[in-house]
Amino acid sequence: MIVITEFMDAEAIDTLRAAGAVHYDPGLADRQEAIPPLLRDAAALVVRNRTLVTGALLAAAPRLRCIGRLGVGLDNIDLNACAAQDVTVYPATGANTLSVAEYVVTAALVLLRRAWFCTSDMLAGKWPRGAAGEGQEVAGKILGLVGYGAIARETARLARGLGMDVVGHDPFLPGDDPAWGATRSLPLADLLGMADVVSMHVPLTQGTRHLIDSAALANMKPGAILINAARGGVVDETAVAVALRAGHLGAAALDTFENEPLTQDRASAFADTPNLILTPHIAGVTEESNRRVSALTAANIIQHLARQD
Repeated sequence: MIVITEFMDAEAIDTLRAAGAVHYDPGLADRQEAIPPLLRDAAALVVRNRTLVTGALLAAAPRLRCIGRLGVGLDNIDLNACAAQDVTVYPATGANTLSVAEYVVTAALVLLRRAWFCTSDMLAGKWPRGAAGEGQEVAGKILGLVGYGAIARETARLARGLGMDVVGHDPFLPGDDPAWGATRSLPLADLLGMADVVSMHVPLTQGTRHLIDSAALANMKPGAILINAARGGVVDETAVAVALRAGHLGAAALDTFENEPLTQDRASAFADTPNLILTPHIAGVTEESNRRVSALTAANIIQHLARQD
């Protein structure tokens, strides 16, 4: 049995069904308590980012052999517990890289230009040409990438195509590593002080939690833009809202949040916050990327189970 707890491309599900029994319920992530009984005889589990794979969940799945992650972040999966139970975890590495990179560059374009924020005024019969014409071009701006893995590198490639200068910070990548290419490696403080757009590309760890806090935001260039399509928790959301209201932070786009889904109560922290885009953790989700992520995950699951037979 293969249990799938979150949405997956239909063609990939059919591929899995051809290999064995499948229980597909994309709403299970909202009913975590319903998952353990389904795993008693499951050989594989497929999740996205909202299903919490804990030691307790794994204890209810004695026959589980592998987990397919429809994405790349693994902070919702207890990797130590998986290793202890000899359960292999397969992230869909590389399959949504382009989608996230396009999201970041698009957010930078929209937030710099700002012309697309005047729709409500236009519908009200206003003609806000002055304010709408105060936007900026992306060409010539400095993009700062915090973390320089595969997604950040693809983002850098797209940004340079638009005429941006790209700088980056990654303590795990030596400054002379050829992977930097045309991107300048800088200390984080220097990057924050010079970048017109700062984009987060780090996992959520003890060392990166609230990496962008009120102090880091104060060190950013006045009027700069912050984009977080990495992991909720790497930025202090309350501090971001405060910095936006104060006008020091020019704009922000947040796709990931410390608590997901973002409830109305949690969202109230962003009330009356200007120049802000909030999206529901979909930077890596497009029609194309969903097909790629799902196909890769299905292939990983089938290959693993075939090797174990």
